[in-house]
Amino acid sequence: MYYQVSKEFFDKLPNACFGAVAVRGLDNTHEIPELEQMLAENVAACETYFAGKKPKETEDILPYRAAFTSLGINPNKFLCSIEALLTRIAKGKGFPHINAAVDLGNAVSIKHRLPMGAHDLDTIEDGLDVRLAQEGDTFIPFGSTEEEAPDAGEAVYACGHEIRTRRWTWRQSERGKITENTKAILFPIDGFSDVNAAEVQAAADELVALLKRYFGDGLDIEVGTVTREHPRFDFFVGAKKDTPAGVSFLCKQGRGKNRVDRDVGDAVPYTRFNIPSRRAGPRAPPKNAYPAAGHMGP
Repeated sequence: MYYQVSKEFFDKLPNACFGAVAVRGLDNTHEIPELEQMLAENVAACETYFAGKKPKETEDILPYRAAFTSLGINPNKFLCSIEALLTRIAKGKGFPHINAAVDLGNAVSIKHRLPMGAHDLDTIEDGLDVRLAQEGDTFIPFGSTEEEAPDAGEAVYACGHEIRTRRWTWRQSERGKITENTKAILFPIDGFSDVNAAEVQAAADELVALLKRYFGDGLDIEVGTVTREHPRFDFFVGAKKDTPAGVSFLCKQGRGKNRVDRDVGDAVPYTRFNIPSRRAGPRAPPKNAYPAAGHMGP
């Protein structure tokens, strides 16, 4: 599979950079109280951080507002997802528990104050593109069954002609949302090479560590970075789709074709891990399923 960003997008936003964590072999059918607690703690810390501040006026959010303007998106009418999320928290409205995988993504997104999406890879045929909208593209808003068309030239996340996120990081689709049945996820993390690239990497590293800690059985994880110089990240190439729970798995170290210290096309070595389960037994089924907040609107 692949995750790539088009030249036309980079022409509009040349300093954009994207972290990507791809994982499969998840069991998302159980609640994980530790992740619920982590989410609550990160929400509380975020509320304290923004006390007396408007998120839209902080250094965390200003670059995204400027980027929306560069992409032809009105940042006052269409808030970047992380601005919408942080604004909600700053107003004391908190954020709900959804399901374990979504809680994990939201907790990391809130802690690092970065937009982070979550896309069910089993609903994606070949890969996910960040590009400008084309004729024939369709979008189903979250919670709806009605299709709509994105604006011509709008920055989108797309799987073929199915739009998975409108207006770059404004809002995700009903298609590809994360449910208790989701077994494979791509987490994209959107940032800027000259502003918060180190934070994007830190968020990806923390996400991987937490996935190993709380979803350890049989996980296959690959991590990549996409930039203007390296616009494509290939993952799960030539590997088995399913790995039995409780056995060792392969986790790609580095950034595949996009690793900056390697020529494009170089092979990247694998490291073998054997991670035991952290679960003591079955838990109650999760509540309603939603996409990760990082690409959701208010």
